[in-house]
Amino acid sequence: MKNLNKVKTIFFDLDHTLWDFDRNSSLAFKHIFNIYDFPFSHSEFLKWYVPINHKYWRDYSENKISKEKLRIRSLQKTFNCLNFNYKAEYINEISNEYIKTLPTKTFLFEGVIDLLEKLKPIYDLHIISNGFEDVQYKKMKLSGLLPFFDKIITSENANSKKPDSKIFNYALRLTNENPQNCLMIGDNLIADILGAINVGMNAIHYNSNNESIHYKCPIVSSYKDLDKLLI
Repeated sequence: MKNLNKVKTIFFDLDHTLWDFDRNSSLAFKHIFNIYDFPFSHSEFLKWYVPINHKYWRDYSENKISKEKLRIRSLQKTFNCLNFNYKAEYINEISNEYIKTLPTKTFLFEGVIDLLEKLKPIYDLHIISNGFEDVQYKKMKLSGLLPFFDKIITSENANSKKPDSKIFNYALRLTNENPQNCLMIGDNLIADILGAINVGMNAIHYNSNNESIHYKCPIVSSYKDLDKLLI
């Protein structure tokens, strides 16, 4: 990979890259299903919710909706698709319970901790995430990720979201690094990969979402493959 031998600093995305969002989100909703008596199953709910939530997160990254609307619209749209005549107060209740419960689910992708233990003595490690700052911090603390990373850069403390160059340039200023000495590892081609490449960073696509094959940078599907590129 171009300039890999010059890389001193690695920025990781968090959700869908280190932290297994889909698995942990499913577990958080299982908890919610134990509280509320829904007329549909957990699996039926997720069949609709997962792609709907993905779409609204994309809208959020493109500044089309606010943080507050993101938190409720995925639930509203899913309930509507399931023809569920919900009570209005359910939305905020469920959203708040989900946000509270989600960080307590701590599954990481296989091989994450082993690789981070190898990388820590060699590289400076940081996070760049579009997630909510308080939630991301809790996820990292409870899942054991926090000790591996120096800077946790979120869309809230950077006042911009990936793929906007502002968040990447903010990360470079914060770490006092040159882009050619940096590597971005993330799951999203547009937000993580193209966003990083557009400011001159190296990139590796951890393709956990089965996105289309491309030739913008190396693509890996496991942490074993990532290990081979970095160690």
